[in-house]
Amino acid sequence: MGLKIFTREELVRFDGKEERPAYIGFEKHVYDVSFSYFWKNGDHYLVHKAGTDLTHDLKQAPHGMDLLKQFPIVGRIK
Repeated sequence: MGLKIFTREELVRFDGKEERPAYIGFEKHVYDVSFSYFWKNGDHYLVHKAGTDLTHDLKQAPHGMDLLKQFPIVGRIK
């Protein structure tokens, strides 16, 4: 079975609030960051929010994109 295809409207529902999973988008992939300490309650340093496509923001992050490899890919962004 293939990966789930998320619209941006669907991705918003995975905001890490009220026990919902925390998903983020990056370069057409959707990653599950729910179990990361740095994404508690769907917030990353009070700057970034789960449920969004962070492609532009992550390209400017102080850490490399290799960090995302530790998180499972749960889908793709349409």
